[in-house]
Amino acid sequence: MFGIVRRLAAMGVMGINRRNAEFTLLHNPRRLYPLVDDKLRTKEIAIRGGIPVPELYGVVQREHQVRELAARLAPYEEFVVKPAHGKGGDGILVIDGRANGRYRLAGGRLITQEELNHHVFSILSGLYSLGGQPDQALMEYRVHPDPVFEALSFQGVPDIRIIVFLGVPAMAMLRLPTRVSEGKANLHQGALGAGVDLATGVTLRAVWRQEIVGEHPDTGEKISGVQVPHWETLLTMATRSFELSGLGYLGVDLVLDRDLGPLLLELNARPGLAIQMANGGGLLHRLQLIEERHATLNSVAERVAFAKEQFGNR
Repeated sequence: MFGIVRRLAAMGVMGINRRNAEFTLLHNPRRLYPLVDDKLRTKEIAIRGGIPVPELYGVVQREHQVRELAARLAPYEEFVVKPAHGKGGDGILVIDGRANGRYRLAGGRLITQEELNHHVFSILSGLYSLGGQPDQALMEYRVHPDPVFEALSFQGVPDIRIIVFLGVPAMAMLRLPTRVSEGKANLHQGALGAGVDLATGVTLRAVWRQEIVGEHPDTGEKISGVQVPHWETLLTMATRSFELSGLGYLGVDLVLDRDLGPLLLELNARPGLAIQMANGGGLLHRLQLIEERHATLNSVAERVAFAKEQFGNR
């Protein structure tokens, strides 16, 4: 056992206690957490900073507004309903059409207006929010994945998670929905995570349920060697999120829409560490190098170039 611990330490694999003590607590001021814990505020700061996000169709803040929900959603065949303060993908409903006066979920099941209203009431009550506090329900544009991901993913929308430290991208992974995750791109719900080479945007190995895999469990497609489109733009957007949020250590979640290209989905002040397994290496040495050198990197372009040069898969 001690041999395993030593090997992990030599690889720079970081545990949650060290992440919290040396990075999250030191570099993420508490007063800034609301900017990323509230998805509505994240949208607002992204829009002000010129970073594209999925279009917001409406917000339900009070219970009496649920009575107006059907009328407010009438112009939209497709949309997403999500809690503003949700965690881990909980409480998200993806509507991909309508049939016989009902809404069709991404998995094919039909729900009534009453069922949708009940779900929104649950969001408002705080059922899915951080700390169980009263919440708001957001209705927004439904992302259509870039065609490159069609064979790689089971339903849902894949996303790209990039860890950014002091404005420098440190590690990235592609999160692919599976049947087990019910089309959601959250690893703790059963999605698959594939490491991504920072220099090229090409996928590396993948992890699913703590196991290293070479193929998607549902589609059978090979995971490694896939070029993620718009890679330079994705890295630039992630890097700019540092200035937008003021958080020194954060996870940036981005999606690739087939028509709109890269969009910022959300920011995370406490990104998980499974990204290390997906990449087959630790974060710690990368973060320490960034800490040593970040003061010499004076622009977004310089930070992106540094990340690609130092952390590419060589």
